[in-house]
Amino acid sequence: MLCFCLILLLEEISGGRMLSFSGLPGTGKIKENSLAGAWVYTFNVNLSSPSNTLETGDPIIINSNPLTKAFRISPVSLLQYNVATTGNPILDYETMPHTFELQILICDKAGAQALQILSVVVLDEDEPPEFQGNLATQTVMVYILENTPPGIVYQFHAVGSTNSTSTTLSYSWTPEGPFSVSPTGTIFSTKAFDYENDLPSYPLKITVNNGQGLNTTGTVIINIININDESPYFTIAKRVFGIKEEETIGTIVTTITAVDPDGELFNNSLHYSITAPQRIPYFSINPDNGVIQVASRIDRDIAPLNQHANITLEILAEDSPSYGQSSSITIVITIEDINDHPPECQRYVFREQFQETISPGTVIVDLQNICSDGDAVAPNNLFNFTGLSGVGSHKFAQDPPGSGRITLVGNMDLENKTGGAEKDYILKIVVEDIVWPFFRMMSEIGKVTATDEDVPSTGISYSIVAGGGTWDYSKIFWIDPEEGMVHIVAQLDYEETQRYLLTVQASDNEGGTTDVQVTVNVLEANDEKPVCSASSHLLEVPMDLTSGTNINGLYITCVDRDSSPRSFRYFINSGNVNNHFTFSPSAGSGSSRLILASPFDYKGGLDRVWEYRLEVLITDDNLLSMANGSTALVQTGSVTLTIKVIPNPTTVVPTTPGVILLTSRENVYSVLAWYVPFIISLASLLLLGLLGYLTFLLAKYICTCCPPKPKEGKKPLIKFPEKKKVKKEVVWEMTNVNAIFDGEARDPVTGHLYEFNSKSGARRWKNTNQPPESDAKDPVGQVTTTRTNPGQGNLSRKQGRGDNTVLTPLEQKVEISDRDHGQKLQVPKEESLVNGTAVPPRRSPIPSPKIYPKYQSQA
Repeated sequence: MLCFCLILLLEEISGGRMLSFSGLPGTGKIKENSLAGAWVYTFNVNLSSPSNTLETGDPIIINSNPLTKAFRISPVSLLQYNVATTGNPILDYETMPHTFELQILICDKAGAQALQILSVVVLDEDEPPEFQGNLATQTVMVYILENTPPGIVYQFHAVGSTNSTSTTLSYSWTPEGPFSVSPTGTIFSTKAFDYENDLPSYPLKITVNNGQGLNTTGTVIINIININDESPYFTIAKRVFGIKEEETIGTIVTTITAVDPDGELFNNSLHYSITAPQRIPYFSINPDNGVIQVASRIDRDIAPLNQHANITLEILAEDSPSYGQSSSITIVITIEDINDHPPECQRYVFREQFQETISPGTVIVDLQNICSDGDAVAPNNLFNFTGLSGVGSHKFAQDPPGSGRITLVGNMDLENKTGGAEKDYILKIVVEDIVWPFFRMMSEIGKVTATDEDVPSTGISYSIVAGGGTWDYSKIFWIDPEEGMVHIVAQLDYEETQRYLLTVQASDNEGGTTDVQVTVNVLEANDEKPVCSASSHLLEVPMDLTSGTNINGLYITCVDRDSSPRSFRYFINSGNVNNHFTFSPSAGSGSSRLILASPFDYKGGLDRVWEYRLEVLITDDNLLSMANGSTALVQTGSVTLTIKVIPNPTTVVPTTPGVILLTSRENVYSVLAWYVPFIISLASLLLLGLLGYLTFLLAKYICTCCPPKPKEGKKPLIKFPEKKKVKKEVVWEMTNVNAIFDGEARDPVTGHLYEFNSKSGARRWKNTNQPPESDAKDPVGQVTTTRTNPGQGNLSRKQGRGDNTVLTPLEQKVEISDRDHGQKLQVPKEESLVNGTAVPPRRSPIPSPKIYPKYQSQA
């Protein structure tokens, strides 16, 4: 009010023209939720003089009630201004004040000022409905499992405006698809989803309408989760496969592939296995890629394969070993027979006797049932016999030819010289396969020879009855049944087996047999090449590297299964331009270093190659002599070295192995962590204070328990004046009591008689030596109080009526009031004397004496 009067006074003084507003104070109205820049109010400014101008930036809003930054002032013309919204914050009728008072100030260059108030009223508007919960601020992601039955998917809530005239909300959604929305905001699915056939996600735009044209839209994305509900299926069309018998272990038969419809995640986790293997596990399958390989030796000619050549395997594909889906497929692998067995006979020498009178056509011997072929099926197990040879073979023939059924065709009459009959005939016949045999590598390693002392000899046959086999191959050796020559039919490996024990049996045609042990020693051969730890290296060296330096500390380390490291020899086969590189040691060690033999000369033009590719060979012939070196078997390993020469390197490349420690410093302090040093400092201060306090208590305890002993004869340096003791003043009171005792009674404790005054209550012990007084008077007493110091021994006293005077200390005085005269009688509280003996006071029916208040305050 005072400011307003002052403004009016200044206006009158200036002749009625001063800086002022036009249109203010005033009231502006604005709707809630108005955007930034919405118009609120317009006012003008009146200058005190046409030559004056406003300060830069004026007018301004200097204050508001309540405080807000929702409004600003923008110029329309030179002296006209608008009040508009800033959009920060957006006006909301439901959550903000409904009225704002803005204080607007203007100043001109002459120093004049004007201040006015603009009232802004926020108007309530009909707002669109709002979603509540997550849908109000974000897109909602909903996940449902495939094959879930139709039902509730998601529940959302929406509310209308408080000032809306409509209370009913309606919902719509796009696209419609396999979903529906209830009037209560519940999203339902109308089908069970299949991840493999349906869409993986469904974005739904939910719109809520209040019936008055206002609506709000939210987005709900429904994702279908793929579950492991589909079994994998096999993609191979062929179910029957065939391999030859005696295939080497590791031979690939086929590859089984399967696909999981549930997607790539489950496809990558497919696991293959053989669920129904045979009695002997002939095959194995790789669990990751489904490759079927030969796992053990397969012999078609022995049981059970000689009867059933088909091996049935049930392959199982699982997408999860513990709880997933699986499928199985049955494949058949047919083992093909090969002609790997020659015909064998029970006897190879026959001695037959017959009469000379036998007729032509008589069967001498039938070899068909004596010989057999170990192969499983025809034609590999079929054989025939060649024509007869020997002296007199023309008198015998095979009937039919090649059958081994030998018959007589000539005359055997010994007396008939013209017939040419002989007593002894030696015939030879050969049994052989019909089809071309399947040859393996067969090497002769020795011969077994047996003799028969029977005359004539019936012939000897040989066979291996024991030994000569391993886990993979039951027959590594084979013996010629006629010659006794032992052959190798499989690969020998010295590193696996160094010795074999064979049992060879020799038998004649009459059933006689004998056995002999044959030891086959496998000799070591240099069939393994040196293998190095790394087959290739990449090195970088500076161009000014000095000769004799171990390049990058490189060591080549090699091993050989059948050779000593002392047999190694290192040399660079190619790529060593200008012979800059060498190895040390170059032979006789299992490891060797790469050395720079001569420095690089790029400045002189000798070297122009910046990248060297060296082929290093490691041989195992170092221990061989010159004579044996040309004929012995030598194995060679190789290592590839790539060496890059760095021109003018900025950093020194270490030539010997070392460790470089790098230390980096980083300021990790954050302004947001200001409380950390504060808490540390506060805790340190508290800890120091606690330690100081504990130290003080400890020192105090020590001084109390162990005071220092003063030294004799030592005087203090400072002489303090002696303190005078304050003498305690004692107030003594002298009471002269003249009392009439008109009654007597016996003390129940001591049994003595005492006299008492029935009015005042005063009492005394009765002296039995004096006669009682007959005349009773009212007790009259005077009290005179005198203060004196102890030790003076003088008491001033005043005599009253009566002869009895009692002296008592002030702090022990008691009083007895006289009801009639209003006087107070003093009775000492000390022990009473009876016959010169002190007797303590006892309880009596007389009231207890009282202490004088006025004397108590003086003490």
